[in-house]
Amino acid sequence: MPIIALLFLMVVLQWGASKAAPVGLALAILVAVTLYRANGQLLFFETLKGVWSSLTVLITIWPAILIYEVTHEAEAFNVFRRGLQKISPNELLQVLTFGWVFVSFLQGVTGFGVPVAVGAPLLIGIGVRPLWAVMIGLLGHTWGNTFGTLGVAWEALISTTGLAGDSVAITALWAAGFIWLFNMVAGFMISFWYGKMEAVKKIWPAILIISFIHGGGQLIVSQYNDMLAAFLPASVALGSVFLLGKLKRFREPWEIDNSPVMDRSFVDHPVEQQNVVKALTVHQAFVPYYVLIGVTLAVLIVPQVKTVFSKVQIGFAFPETATAFGFINGAQSKFSPLRPFAHPGMFLLIAAVLGYIFFQRRGAVESGGFSRIMKRTVKKTLPATIGIVVLIVMSSLMGATGQIQVLAEGTAMFTGVFYAALAPVIGMLGSFITSSNLASNILFGQFQQTTAGLLGFSQNAILGAQTAGGAIGATVCPGNIILGTTTAGILGKEGTIVRMILPVTFGVALVVGGTLLVTQVFL
Repeated sequence: MPIIALLFLMVVLQWGASKAAPVGLALAILVAVTLYRANGQLLFFETLKGVWSSLTVLITIWPAILIYEVTHEAEAFNVFRRGLQKISPNELLQVLTFGWVFVSFLQGVTGFGVPVAVGAPLLIGIGVRPLWAVMIGLLGHTWGNTFGTLGVAWEALISTTGLAGDSVAITALWAAGFIWLFNMVAGFMISFWYGKMEAVKKIWPAILIISFIHGGGQLIVSQYNDMLAAFLPASVALGSVFLLGKLKRFREPWEIDNSPVMDRSFVDHPVEQQNVVKALTVHQAFVPYYVLIGVTLAVLIVPQVKTVFSKVQIGFAFPETATAFGFINGAQSKFSPLRPFAHPGMFLLIAAVLGYIFFQRRGAVESGGFSRIMKRTVKKTLPATIGIVVLIVMSSLMGATGQIQVLAEGTAMFTGVFYAALAPVIGMLGSFITSSNLASNILFGQFQQTTAGLLGFSQNAILGAQTAGGAIGATVCPGNIILGTTTAGILGKEGTIVRMILPVTFGVALVVGGTLLVTQVFL
């Protein structure tokens, strides 16, 4: 009922997440009390868990919006656009660079919705309409959702299911293969949105090259180092764009006049060129993101630094809770400990502060800039904060009362051997209701593993489909969508985005499921 309500309100009635989420939460509580016999103690403590879990997301959202506002105040996005035109005057290649290649790079090192929050305004800065900017960023970054953020979602799957030895590599092979398919679909779909088949015919060599680096690179690297499986290929792909721009096919000016994706009304506007070009070069305009990348790599890649910054942990103890039907949530001495100095939110905050200082000293931020930045940041974060807290509390209560478990088990019992076709859809469903592939793997990992064993399927294949489905589902995660609509300035359009992007996402999930069904049942 809560999930159906969310889908109906957001997709059919096109409500924003901040309006739809409270309805979903109210239904989740109603179902928990009346049908799952949850008591007040369970509701209280599991709500607190949800609020605490939402903090991990929010401390990414707030500085993500802040770094956008800092960059926006310095009018650096105009500089980005002109700089990209120097790399390649092919407008579609520019869109793919920001909306597919660069957001993938950010997903490799940060995750938590940062690529969408950062990518949307970058795309808007080169002329992409805000609604399309969010959709392109959502579709473009998703392939790195399993092995991105240095493999955090993947590690959760491994630890939850107890996979070890060769099973880890085999499962990674299945997951990377399924994800590669979605990566290629993303490249072609973004191009199709831009200009139908005319655009696809023009750009297809670049799509194949970039997808081979992304998907093929992840498949290979995942067999040796799962932490770098997304980051390393994404880095290589980012460098390859500069080489692609020098090819004869892409070094000539090219665009589609009536592209629904683009709004060129502001391009080359005289006001935009006042002082901005004199104040900042492309590399100077990119300083906050250089800082973000540098700090992230320094803390997460260098073992000694990571150890020091990860020592500080903040967490709270929670008692055991249970429903009258015996669904038990064990006591925890330190629930979901937060490592503030090794969290992406800290990296974003450092990048935003240093970026502001740099822009101010370069004269790109005028008097009163700090006040304007903070006012816009607060205005944008308030509705986003409400939506995300309520959604995560809803998912916490659904998981703690057994609603998610019953939903998954009922689906498996009903489908029988055809369960293989729905394995990625369950992973996708987990991502949708929790706004996290990480949480989806934790919620459904063991269940998918157990069901695969009962039905005689390969546990490696099913678990690969689970996390691939979770990654695909990141395109329609309400939390990720809110991040994009907030920084794009179109908060409240979440329902429209879900309605437009869901057919692509669900279609790929069904293809993955169909492939899995053939390999597990008919071969």
